[in-house]
Amino acid sequence: MKNSQTFSIRNSKKKAILAGLLFLLLVLIVCSLCSGAVRLSPADILHVLINPQDHSLQGSIFLLSRVPRTCGSVLAGMAFAASGAVIQTVLNNPLAAPNIIGVNSGAGLAVALVSLAGTAYLRILPAAAMAGALCGAAVVLVIAGKTGASRMTTILAGIAVSSIFSACIDAIITLAPDTLVSYSWFRIGSLAGLTMSRIRPAFFMILPAFLLLLSLAKQMDVLMLGESTAHSLGMNVKRIRTILLVLAAFLTGAAVSFAGMIGFVGLIVPHIIRRAGDEDSLYVLLSSALGGAVLLTLCDIAARILFRPYEMPVGILLSLLGGPFFIGLLIKQRGGRIHD
Repeated sequence: MKNSQTFSIRNSKKKAILAGLLFLLLVLIVCSLCSGAVRLSPADILHVLINPQDHSLQGSIFLLSRVPRTCGSVLAGMAFAASGAVIQTVLNNPLAAPNIIGVNSGAGLAVALVSLAGTAYLRILPAAAMAGALCGAAVVLVIAGKTGASRMTTILAGIAVSSIFSACIDAIITLAPDTLVSYSWFRIGSLAGLTMSRIRPAFFMILPAFLLLLSLAKQMDVLMLGESTAHSLGMNVKRIRTILLVLAAFLTGAAVSFAGMIGFVGLIVPHIIRRAGDEDSLYVLLSSALGGAVLLTLCDIAARILFRPYEMPVGILLSLLGGPFFIGLLIKQRGGRIHD
């Protein structure tokens, strides 16, 4: 009787958290559509929605700037956080993040190479970032597979590959300083100047990858029980781990392709979700996706309005606010002790 009551309470709590995150996200979406150098009222937005052919200043700002930027913050936040949740589960490390499997460094190297090729190729930067992210993850997974694909070898392979790619990026910037101009926006991470044409390809990669992850939630639950237990239950651990990491790379790579290397979201959001609620993978994936969208949209709004008439790239603001918060969270949860 007590077990059924506990299960019911947990279910109610999870539904309440998901509903709260969804409501908060909807509120922030409206705020994002209204906020910026030119303020739009809800009445202005409603007018443009009713009259989509409106060519007024408010209509142009709403359709060409606010809508793509808001869609981008929601999509990228969902992708980064869901990817982080998967990687933390697969590697059994609550402090793991998407950059640990070579996604960020691979995308960065691709962008640096395209920038080196000249301004004529800058239009393919998003596609290059996506391809580089997937190639970086592929190199890490191949190396990890050759050595057994254990959690530790995957982490070590990711660190080694990221170091090599980062050194290549530094070499390109040192030998050809002009590439830094094109590479800087990507390295910092920004949602300014987004267009729907840049977001659309990523959307058609993120959505199916996320839905596929949801269908693999039960396998993630089994994986969390440990490798020996998963093997005893008939799971092909190496295969499932590889599939999950590939999907995580797809999510991060697609988001990086239009948002740049925005950090912190894939690390802190799933970490907080696990601390605050249940370890059920389906719940963690859904709540992490909503929480990531909430966090990135909130920070993007703040980046637009806190420094008017200037604007700070959301990647900088997210790191400035998120880093100290995460350190404080770690110290608090460890009872004020950093080391065991």
